[in-house]
Amino acid sequence: MNSPANNNSSSLKSQILSLSKPFWMVNVMEMFERLAYYGTRVVLPIYIAQADEIGGLHFTQIDKGIIFTLWALFESITPMVSGGFADRYGFKRTIGVSVAIKVLGYLLMATQREFWPFLIGCSVLAIGTAIFKPGVQGTMVHSLTRKNSSVGWGAFYMLVNIGAFLGPPVAHFLYGISWSAVFYGCAALVSLNFLVLLTYDDVSVESNEKFNPLGILKMTLKNLADKKIIFFIIIISGFWLMLMQLFDMLPNFIVDWVDSSEIVHDFSLPDWMLQRNSNRGDQIAQEWLINANAAFIVVGVVFVSWLVSRMSRLTAITMGIMSASIGLMLAGFTNSGYICLMGILVFTVGEMLCSPKLNEFMGVISPKGKEGLYQGYVHIPRGIGQATGAYFAGIVYGKMGDKANLALDYLKNNYDITGVERTEAMNKLMEVTQLNAVDATNLLWDHNDPYQLWYPFALVGVASAVGMFFYGRWIRKTDQV
Repeated sequence: MNSPANNNSSSLKSQILSLSKPFWMVNVMEMFERLAYYGTRVVLPIYIAQADEIGGLHFTQIDKGIIFTLWALFESITPMVSGGFADRYGFKRTIGVSVAIKVLGYLLMATQREFWPFLIGCSVLAIGTAIFKPGVQGTMVHSLTRKNSSVGWGAFYMLVNIGAFLGPPVAHFLYGISWSAVFYGCAALVSLNFLVLLTYDDVSVESNEKFNPLGILKMTLKNLADKKIIFFIIIISGFWLMLMQLFDMLPNFIVDWVDSSEIVHDFSLPDWMLQRNSNRGDQIAQEWLINANAAFIVVGVVFVSWLVSRMSRLTAITMGIMSASIGLMLAGFTNSGYICLMGILVFTVGEMLCSPKLNEFMGVISPKGKEGLYQGYVHIPRGIGQATGAYFAGIVYGKMGDKANLALDYLKNNYDITGVERTEAMNKLMEVTQLNAVDATNLLWDHNDPYQLWYPFALVGVASAVGMFFYGRWIRKTDQV
Protein backbone atom coordinates (compact mmCIF):
# COMPACT_ATOMS: atom_id res chain seq x y z
CA MET A 1 0.00 0.00 0.00
CA ASN A 2 3.03 2.23 0.26
CA SER A 3 3.95 1.95 -3.39
CA PRO A 4 3.86 5.27 -5.21
CA ALA A 5 0.93 6.21 -7.36
CA ASN A 6 3.32 7.32 -10.07
CA ASN A 7 6.87 8.53 -10.58
CA ASN A 8 5.85 12.04 -11.47
CA SER A 9 8.40 14.68 -10.49
CA SER A 10 6.95 17.56 -12.52
CA SER A 11 6.54 20.89 -10.78
CA LEU A 12 3.13 22.03 -9.64
CA LYS A 13 3.20 24.88 -12.16
CA SER A 14 4.05 22.66 -15.14
CA GLN A 15 1.27 20.21 -14.25
CA ILE A 16 -1.30 23.00 -14.03
CA LEU A 17 -0.18 24.45 -17.39
CA SER A 18 -0.56 21.03 -19.04
CA LEU A 19 -4.33 20.94 -18.34
CA SER A 20 -6.48 21.32 -21.47
CA LYS A 21 -9.38 23.63 -22.42
CA PRO A 22 -12.11 20.96 -22.06
CA PHE A 23 -10.75 20.28 -18.58
CA TRP A 24 -11.14 23.92 -17.54
CA MET A 25 -14.57 24.31 -19.17
CA VAL A 26 -16.12 21.33 -17.37
CA ASN A 27 -14.54 22.60 -14.16
CA VAL A 28 -16.28 25.95 -14.63
CA MET A 29 -19.57 24.12 -15.19
CA GLU A 30 -18.99 22.02 -12.10
CA MET A 31 -18.33 25.21 -10.13
CA PHE A 32 -21.65 26.78 -11.22
CA GLU A 33 -23.49 23.52 -10.56
CA ARG A 34 -22.00 23.20 -7.06
CA LEU A 35 -22.69 26.87 -6.31
CA ALA A 36 -26.38 26.26 -6.97
CA TYR A 37 -26.39 22.82 -5.33
CA TYR A 38 -24.78 23.89 -2.06
CA GLY A 39 -26.69 27.15 -2.10
CA THR A 40 -29.67 24.88 -1.55
CA ARG A 41 -28.18 21.87 0.23
CA VAL A 42 -26.49 23.64 3.14
CA VAL A 43 -29.68 25.43 4.24
CA LEU A 44 -32.15 22.69 3.31
CA PRO A 45 -31.99 20.84 6.68
CA ILE A 46 -33.09 24.07 8.35
CA TYR A 47 -35.84 24.75 5.80
CA ILE A 48 -37.19 21.22 6.08
CA ALA A 49 -37.05 20.41 9.78
CA GLN A 50 -35.96 23.27 12.07
CA ALA A 51 -38.91 23.79 14.42
CA ASP A 52 -38.47 27.55 14.93
CA GLU A 53 -37.53 28.56 11.35
CA ILE A 54 -39.84 31.29 10.06
CA GLY A 55 -41.21 30.27 6.66
CA GLY A 56 -39.80 26.76 6.94
CA LEU A 57 -41.68 23.56 6.15
CA HIS A 58 -41.55 22.33 9.78
CA PHE A 59 -41.43 18.68 8.78
CA THR A 60 -40.09 16.19 11.33
CA GLN A 61 -36.49 14.97 11.45
CA ILE A 62 -37.72 11.60 10.20
CA ASP A 63 -39.39 13.35 7.24
CA LYS A 64 -36.08 15.04 6.53
CA GLY A 65 -34.34 11.67 6.69
CA ILE A 66 -36.79 10.16 4.19
CA ILE A 67 -36.29 13.07 1.77
CA PHE A 68 -32.50 12.83 1.93
CA THR A 69 -32.61 9.03 1.70
CA LEU A 70 -34.60 9.03 -1.55
CA TRP A 71 -32.49 11.93 -2.84
CA ALA A 72 -29.36 9.86 -2.29
CA LEU A 73 -30.85 6.75 -3.88
CA PHE A 74 -31.78 8.65 -7.04
CA GLU A 75 -28.27 10.17 -7.17
CA SER A 76 -26.66 6.74 -6.85
CA ILE A 77 -28.91 4.56 -9.01
CA THR A 78 -29.19 6.93 -11.98
CA PRO A 79 -25.42 7.01 -12.77
CA MET A 80 -25.46 3.23 -13.16
CA VAL A 81 -27.19 3.92 -16.47
CA SER A 82 -26.41 7.57 -17.17
CA GLY A 83 -22.65 6.90 -17.05
CA GLY A 84 -22.99 4.41 -19.91
CA PHE A 85 -25.21 6.83 -21.84
CA ALA A 86 -22.57 9.55 -21.44
CA ASP A 87 -20.01 7.24 -23.08
CA ARG A 88 -22.47 6.30 -25.83
CA TYR A 89 -24.06 9.65 -26.71
CA GLY A 90 -21.38 12.14 -25.72
CA PHE A 91 -20.47 14.02 -22.57
CA LYS A 92 -21.55 17.44 -23.82
CA ARG A 93 -25.06 16.33 -24.80
CA THR A 94 -25.51 14.50 -21.51
CA ILE A 95 -24.52 17.60 -19.54
CA GLY A 96 -27.04 19.73 -21.44
CA VAL A 97 -29.91 17.35 -20.65
CA SER A 98 -28.91 17.22 -16.99
CA VAL A 99 -28.90 21.01 -16.61
CA ALA A 100 -32.49 21.21 -17.93
CA ILE A 101 -33.61 18.55 -15.45
CA LYS A 102 -31.89 20.34 -12.56
CA VAL A 103 -33.64 23.62 -13.39
CA LEU A 104 -36.99 21.82 -13.25
CA GLY A 105 -36.09 20.34 -9.86
CA TYR A 106 -35.27 23.75 -8.35
CA LEU A 107 -38.51 25.22 -9.69
CA LEU A 108 -40.55 22.42 -8.12
CA MET A 109 -38.81 22.91 -4.77
CA ALA A 110 -39.56 26.64 -4.92
CA THR A 111 -43.29 26.14 -5.41
CA GLN A 112 -44.20 23.02 -3.40
CA ARG A 113 -44.68 22.98 0.39
CA GLU A 114 -46.48 19.67 0.98
CA PHE A 115 -44.34 16.62 1.73
CA TRP A 116 -44.83 14.50 -1.41
CA PRO A 117 -44.70 17.33 -4.00
CA PHE A 118 -41.59 18.73 -2.32
CA LEU A 119 -40.04 15.25 -2.25
CA ILE A 120 -40.69 14.94 -6.00
CA GLY A 121 -38.89 18.25 -6.59
CA CYS A 122 -35.88 17.02 -4.58
CA SER A 123 -35.88 13.73 -6.51
CA VAL A 124 -35.92 15.50 -9.89
CA LEU A 125 -32.96 17.62 -8.77
CA ALA A 126 -31.15 14.46 -7.63
CA ILE A 127 -31.70 12.78 -11.02
CA GLY A 128 -30.37 15.85 -12.84
CA THR A 129 -27.30 15.87 -10.59
CA ALA A 130 -26.71 12.16 -11.21
CA ILE A 131 -26.83 12.65 -15.00
CA PHE A 132 -24.53 15.68 -14.77
CA LYS A 133 -21.67 13.98 -12.93
CA PRO A 134 -20.57 11.22 -15.35
CA GLY A 135 -20.46 13.67 -18.26
CA VAL A 136 -18.22 16.10 -16.39
CA GLN A 137 -16.01 13.49 -14.80
CA GLY A 138 -15.77 11.42 -18.00
CA THR A 139 -14.43 14.53 -19.72
CA MET A 140 -11.96 14.88 -16.85
CA VAL A 141 -10.65 11.35 -17.33
CA HIS A 142 -10.13 11.95 -21.08
CA SER A 143 -8.38 15.25 -20.40
CA LEU A 144 -5.87 14.02 -17.80
CA THR A 145 -2.78 11.85 -17.95
CA ARG A 146 -1.08 9.80 -15.26
CA LYS A 147 1.44 12.61 -14.83
CA ASN A 148 -1.08 15.34 -14.06
CA SER A 149 -4.05 13.35 -12.76
CA SER A 150 -3.42 14.02 -9.04
CA VAL A 151 -3.13 17.78 -9.51
CA GLY A 152 -5.96 17.74 -12.07
CA TRP A 153 -8.40 16.09 -9.69
CA GLY A 154 -7.17 18.42 -6.95
CA ALA A 155 -7.90 21.45 -9.16
CA PHE A 156 -11.30 19.99 -9.93
CA TYR A 157 -12.03 19.62 -6.23
CA MET A 158 -10.81 23.17 -5.59
CA LEU A 159 -13.21 24.63 -8.17
CA VAL A 160 -16.01 22.44 -6.85
CA ASN A 161 -15.44 23.99 -3.46
CA ILE A 162 -15.23 27.54 -4.79
CA GLY A 163 -18.81 26.91 -5.85
CA ALA A 164 -19.54 25.25 -2.50
CA PHE A 165 -17.99 28.20 -0.65
CA LEU A 166 -20.00 30.81 -2.57
CA GLY A 167 -23.24 28.83 -2.30
CA PRO A 168 -23.95 29.42 1.43
CA PRO A 169 -23.53 33.22 1.36
CA VAL A 170 -25.68 33.36 -1.78
CA ALA A 171 -28.29 31.27 0.03
CA HIS A 172 -27.96 33.44 3.14
CA PHE A 173 -28.70 36.52 1.02
CA LEU A 174 -31.55 34.91 -0.91
CA TYR A 175 -33.43 33.51 2.07
CA GLY A 176 -33.21 37.01 3.55
CA ILE A 177 -35.66 37.76 0.71
CA SER A 178 -37.69 34.56 0.98
CA TRP A 179 -37.15 30.82 1.00
CA SER A 180 -38.58 30.48 -2.53
CA ALA A 181 -35.97 33.00 -3.72
CA VAL A 182 -33.26 30.49 -2.73
CA PHE A 183 -34.57 27.89 -5.17
CA TYR A 184 -35.35 30.35 -7.98
CA GLY A 185 -31.87 31.84 -7.61
CA CYS A 186 -30.21 28.43 -7.76
CA ALA A 187 -32.20 27.57 -10.91
CA ALA A 188 -30.83 30.73 -12.53
CA LEU A 189 -27.27 29.93 -11.45
CA VAL A 190 -27.24 26.39 -12.85
CA SER A 191 -28.74 27.71 -16.12
CA LEU A 192 -25.46 29.55 -16.74
CA ASN A 193 -24.01 26.19 -17.77
CA PHE A 194 -26.01 26.35 -21.00
CA LEU A 195 -23.74 29.26 -21.98
CA VAL A 196 -20.55 27.45 -20.93
CA LEU A 197 -21.53 24.45 -23.06
CA LEU A 198 -21.17 26.65 -26.16
CA THR A 199 -17.48 27.38 -25.47
CA TYR A 200 -15.83 24.05 -26.37
CA ASP A 201 -16.14 20.93 -28.52
CA ASP A 202 -17.03 17.59 -26.99
CA VAL A 203 -14.11 15.23 -26.36
CA SER A 204 -14.06 12.14 -28.56
CA VAL A 205 -15.07 8.88 -26.92
CA GLU A 206 -14.29 5.40 -28.23
CA SER A 207 -17.60 3.68 -27.56
CA ASN A 208 -19.53 0.81 -29.04
CA GLU A 209 -22.12 2.51 -31.25
CA LYS A 210 -24.33 -0.57 -31.46
CA PHE A 211 -25.29 -0.35 -27.80
CA ASN A 212 -28.96 0.41 -27.26
CA PRO A 213 -30.37 1.43 -23.84
CA LEU A 214 -30.86 -2.19 -22.80
CA GLY A 215 -27.33 -3.02 -23.93
CA ILE A 216 -25.95 -0.14 -21.88
CA LEU A 217 -27.79 -1.36 -18.78
CA LYS A 218 -26.44 -4.90 -19.30
CA MET A 219 -22.91 -3.55 -19.71
CA THR A 220 -23.32 -1.50 -16.54
CA LEU A 221 -24.40 -4.48 -14.47
CA LYS A 222 -21.75 -6.75 -15.99
CA ASN A 223 -18.89 -4.41 -15.10
CA LEU A 224 -20.40 -3.85 -11.68
CA ALA A 225 -19.73 -7.52 -10.88
CA ASP A 226 -15.97 -6.89 -10.82
CA LYS A 227 -14.70 -7.82 -7.32
CA LYS A 228 -12.58 -4.67 -7.18
CA ILE A 229 -15.69 -2.56 -7.72
CA ILE A 230 -17.84 -4.53 -5.27
CA PHE A 231 -15.44 -4.23 -2.33
CA PHE A 232 -14.71 -0.60 -3.17
CA ILE A 233 -18.44 0.19 -3.04
CA ILE A 234 -18.93 -1.58 0.29
CA ILE A 235 -16.02 0.18 2.00
CA ILE A 236 -16.57 3.66 0.59
CA SER A 237 -20.29 3.50 1.39
CA GLY A 238 -19.31 3.74 5.06
CA PHE A 239 -17.13 6.75 4.34
CA TRP A 240 -20.01 8.58 2.65
CA LEU A 241 -22.42 7.60 5.43
CA MET A 242 -20.12 9.38 7.86
CA LEU A 243 -19.08 12.30 5.66
CA MET A 244 -22.55 13.47 4.65
CA GLN A 245 -23.53 14.09 8.26
CA LEU A 246 -21.60 17.36 7.96
CA PHE A 247 -24.42 18.49 5.66
CA ASP A 248 -27.35 16.37 6.95
CA MET A 249 -27.09 16.62 10.76
CA LEU A 250 -24.51 19.28 11.62
CA PRO A 251 -26.62 22.23 10.33
CA ASN A 252 -29.45 21.36 12.73
CA PHE A 253 -26.96 20.53 15.50
CA ILE A 254 -25.30 23.94 15.16
CA VAL A 255 -28.61 25.82 15.25
CA ASP A 256 -29.85 23.77 18.20
CA TRP A 257 -26.73 23.52 20.35
CA VAL A 258 -23.52 25.26 19.24
CA ASP A 259 -22.74 28.57 20.95
CA SER A 260 -20.58 30.63 18.58
CA SER A 261 -21.18 33.97 20.31
CA GLU A 262 -17.57 34.04 21.54
CA ILE A 263 -16.29 33.83 17.95
CA VAL A 264 -18.69 36.60 16.92
CA HIS A 265 -17.36 38.81 19.74
CA ASP A 266 -13.67 37.98 19.29
CA PHE A 267 -13.67 38.70 15.55
CA SER A 268 -16.41 41.37 15.45
CA LEU A 269 -18.21 39.49 12.68
CA PRO A 270 -20.62 41.53 10.52
CA ASP A 271 -24.39 41.16 10.67
CA TRP A 272 -24.57 39.40 7.30
CA MET A 273 -22.68 36.42 8.78
CA LEU A 274 -25.02 36.05 11.75
CA GLN A 275 -28.03 33.85 12.31
CA ARG A 276 -31.35 35.60 12.20
CA ASN A 277 -34.14 34.57 14.59
CA SER A 278 -31.60 33.50 17.22
CA ASN A 279 -32.87 33.94 20.77
CA ARG A 280 -29.47 33.05 22.23
CA GLY A 281 -27.78 36.26 21.16
CA ASP A 282 -25.49 36.78 18.19
CA GLN A 283 -24.56 33.44 16.61
CA ILE A 284 -22.73 32.65 13.39
CA ALA A 285 -25.21 31.46 10.76
CA GLN A 286 -24.74 27.69 10.46
CA GLU A 287 -24.07 27.94 6.74
CA TRP A 288 -21.10 30.23 7.42
CA LEU A 289 -19.67 27.95 10.10
CA ILE A 290 -19.90 24.92 7.83
CA ASN A 291 -18.51 27.05 5.01
CA ALA A 292 -15.12 26.80 6.71
CA ASN A 293 -15.02 23.35 5.09
CA ALA A 294 -15.23 24.73 1.55
CA ALA A 295 -12.93 27.70 2.30
CA PHE A 296 -10.17 25.46 3.62
CA ILE A 297 -10.48 23.16 0.60
CA VAL A 298 -10.24 26.08 -1.85
CA VAL A 299 -7.05 27.28 -0.15
CA GLY A 300 -5.35 23.94 0.33
CA VAL A 301 -6.59 21.12 -1.88
CA VAL A 302 -4.36 21.64 -4.95
CA PHE A 303 -1.27 21.85 -2.76
CA VAL A 304 -2.33 18.82 -0.71
CA SER A 305 -3.06 16.86 -3.91
CA TRP A 306 0.41 17.73 -5.23
CA LEU A 307 2.04 16.69 -1.95
CA VAL A 308 0.37 13.27 -2.01
CA SER A 309 0.82 12.74 -5.78
CA ARG A 310 3.60 10.21 -5.09
CA MET A 311 1.61 8.47 -2.38
CA SER A 312 -0.47 5.40 -3.08
CA ARG A 313 -3.99 6.54 -3.88
CA LEU A 314 -5.48 4.08 -1.43
CA THR A 315 -3.08 5.15 1.33
CA ALA A 316 -4.27 8.74 0.89
CA ILE A 317 -7.90 7.57 0.93
CA THR A 318 -7.35 5.58 4.14
CA MET A 319 -5.67 8.48 5.93
CA GLY A 320 -8.41 10.82 4.73
CA ILE A 321 -11.26 8.67 6.00
CA MET A 322 -9.67 8.40 9.44
CA SER A 323 -9.05 12.15 9.70
CA ALA A 324 -12.59 13.00 8.59
CA SER A 325 -14.05 10.60 11.17
CA ILE A 326 -12.05 12.22 13.97
CA GLY A 327 -13.06 15.69 12.78
CA LEU A 328 -16.77 14.86 12.69
CA MET A 329 -16.62 13.54 16.25
CA LEU A 330 -14.76 16.64 17.38
CA ALA A 331 -17.24 19.02 15.70
CA GLY A 332 -20.11 17.72 17.84
CA PHE A 333 -18.21 16.87 21.03
CA THR A 334 -19.12 20.06 22.88
CA ASN A 335 -21.37 23.06 22.28
CA SER A 336 -18.35 25.33 21.89
CA GLY A 337 -18.20 27.22 18.60
CA TYR A 338 -14.40 27.11 18.56
CA ILE A 339 -14.29 23.32 19.08
CA CYS A 340 -16.92 22.85 16.39
CA LEU A 341 -14.85 24.95 13.98
CA MET A 342 -11.71 22.98 14.83
CA GLY A 343 -13.56 19.73 14.15
CA ILE A 344 -14.74 21.01 10.76
CA LEU A 345 -11.14 21.86 9.81
CA VAL A 346 -9.81 18.43 10.87
CA PHE A 347 -12.67 16.88 8.91
CA THR A 348 -11.68 18.98 5.88
CA VAL A 349 -8.07 17.77 5.94
CA GLY A 350 -9.41 14.24 5.67
CA GLU A 351 -11.78 15.20 2.88
CA MET A 352 -8.93 16.81 0.90
CA LEU A 353 -6.85 13.66 1.23
CA CYS A 354 -9.67 11.32 0.29
CA SER A 355 -12.34 12.69 -2.02
CA PRO A 356 -10.23 13.73 -5.05
CA LYS A 357 -8.44 10.38 -4.88
CA LEU A 358 -11.71 8.44 -5.16
CA ASN A 359 -12.39 9.83 -8.64
CA GLU A 360 -8.73 9.51 -9.60
CA PHE A 361 -8.66 5.87 -8.49
CA MET A 362 -11.75 5.01 -10.52
CA GLY A 363 -10.31 6.83 -13.53
CA VAL A 364 -7.10 4.81 -13.33
CA ILE A 365 -8.82 1.41 -13.22
CA SER A 366 -11.50 2.22 -15.83
CA PRO A 367 -11.17 0.40 -19.21
CA LYS A 368 -10.76 2.55 -22.31
CA GLY A 369 -14.12 3.75 -23.64
CA LYS A 370 -15.84 3.19 -20.30
CA GLU A 371 -14.57 6.22 -18.40
CA GLY A 372 -18.04 7.74 -17.96
CA LEU A 373 -19.43 4.39 -16.84
CA TYR A 374 -16.76 3.96 -14.17
CA GLN A 375 -17.15 7.56 -13.00
CA GLY A 376 -20.83 6.71 -12.59
CA TYR A 377 -19.78 3.86 -10.29
CA VAL A 378 -18.13 6.41 -7.97
CA HIS A 379 -21.60 7.65 -7.05
CA ILE A 380 -22.96 4.26 -6.02
CA PRO A 381 -21.18 4.12 -2.62
CA ARG A 382 -22.02 7.78 -2.10
CA GLY A 383 -25.68 7.03 -2.69
CA ILE A 384 -25.71 3.92 -0.52
CA GLY A 385 -23.88 5.64 2.32
CA GLN A 386 -25.80 8.89 2.06
CA ALA A 387 -29.18 7.14 1.84
CA THR A 388 -28.48 4.84 4.77
CA GLY A 389 -26.96 7.66 6.79
CA ALA A 390 -29.83 10.04 6.07
CA TYR A 391 -32.42 7.49 7.15
CA PHE A 392 -30.71 6.65 10.43
CA ALA A 393 -29.69 10.26 11.03
CA GLY A 394 -33.35 11.27 10.89
CA ILE A 395 -34.19 8.71 13.56
CA VAL A 396 -31.11 9.32 15.72
CA TYR A 397 -31.29 13.11 15.60
CA GLY A 398 -35.02 13.12 16.19
CA LYS A 399 -34.54 11.13 19.41
CA MET A 400 -31.16 12.34 20.66
CA GLY A 401 -30.47 15.75 19.16
CA ASP A 402 -33.58 17.66 18.11
CA LYS A 403 -33.86 20.39 20.76
CA ALA A 404 -37.59 20.89 20.28
CA ASN A 405 -38.28 17.17 20.76
CA LEU A 406 -36.05 17.05 23.83
CA ALA A 407 -37.84 20.09 25.24
CA LEU A 408 -41.19 18.34 24.76
CA ASP A 409 -39.85 15.26 26.55
CA TYR A 410 -38.52 17.38 29.41
CA LEU A 411 -41.86 19.15 29.82
CA LYS A 412 -43.71 15.84 29.85
CA ASN A 413 -41.37 13.99 32.20
CA ASN A 414 -40.74 16.80 34.68
CA TYR A 415 -43.91 18.90 34.57
CA ASP A 416 -46.49 16.50 33.11
CA ILE A 417 -47.15 19.04 30.34
CA THR A 418 -48.31 17.63 27.00
CA GLY A 419 -50.03 18.90 23.88
CA VAL A 420 -47.44 21.60 23.15
CA GLU A 421 -46.68 22.19 19.45
CA ARG A 422 -43.12 21.36 18.43
CA THR A 423 -42.65 24.89 17.10
CA GLU A 424 -43.47 26.28 20.59
CA ALA A 425 -41.54 23.74 22.67
CA MET A 426 -38.60 25.95 23.66
CA ASN A 427 -40.80 28.95 24.40
CA LYS A 428 -42.93 26.80 26.70
CA LEU A 429 -39.85 25.36 28.42
CA MET A 430 -38.48 28.85 29.07
CA GLU A 431 -41.84 29.97 30.41
CA VAL A 432 -42.17 27.02 32.79
CA THR A 433 -38.57 26.98 34.05
CA GLN A 434 -38.15 30.78 34.08
CA LEU A 435 -34.84 30.33 32.22
CA ASN A 436 -33.56 32.36 29.30
CA ALA A 437 -32.79 30.70 25.96
CA VAL A 438 -29.10 30.10 26.75
CA ASP A 439 -29.76 28.52 30.14
CA ALA A 440 -32.68 26.45 28.81
CA THR A 441 -30.44 25.11 26.04
CA ASN A 442 -27.69 24.27 28.56
CA LEU A 443 -30.28 22.52 30.74
CA LEU A 444 -31.28 20.23 27.87
CA TRP A 445 -27.63 19.67 26.88
CA ASP A 446 -26.66 18.58 30.40
CA HIS A 447 -29.76 16.44 30.79
CA ASN A 448 -29.55 14.61 27.42
CA ASP A 449 -25.86 14.62 26.32
CA PRO A 450 -26.77 15.06 22.61
CA TYR A 451 -23.08 14.84 21.58
CA GLN A 452 -23.43 11.05 21.90
CA LEU A 453 -25.38 10.94 18.63
CA TRP A 454 -22.08 11.35 16.74
CA TYR A 455 -20.55 8.14 18.12
CA PRO A 456 -22.08 5.60 15.71
CA PHE A 457 -21.35 7.72 12.63
CA ALA A 458 -17.71 8.26 13.60
CA LEU A 459 -17.30 4.53 14.30
CA VAL A 460 -18.60 3.69 10.82
CA GLY A 461 -15.97 6.03 9.39
CA VAL A 462 -13.19 4.35 11.38
CA ALA A 463 -14.40 0.92 10.22
CA SER A 464 -14.24 2.15 6.61
CA ALA A 465 -10.65 3.35 7.11
CA VAL A 466 -9.65 -0.07 8.46
CA GLY A 467 -11.43 -1.75 5.55
CA MET A 468 -9.63 0.47 3.04
CA PHE A 469 -6.27 -0.40 4.61
CA PHE A 470 -6.80 -4.11 3.98
CA TYR A 471 -8.37 -3.43 0.57
CA GLY A 472 -5.20 -1.59 -0.43
CA ARG A 473 -2.99 -4.47 0.66
CA TRP A 474 -5.07 -6.82 -1.50
CA ILE A 475 -5.43 -4.70 -4.63
CA ARG A 476 -1.83 -3.47 -4.85
CA LYS A 477 -0.84 -6.96 -5.95
CA THR A 478 -2.46 -6.39 -9.36
CA ASP A 479 -2.81 -2.58 -9.75
CA GLN A 480 -0.57 0.43 -9.36
CA VAL A 481 -2.96 2.48 -7.21
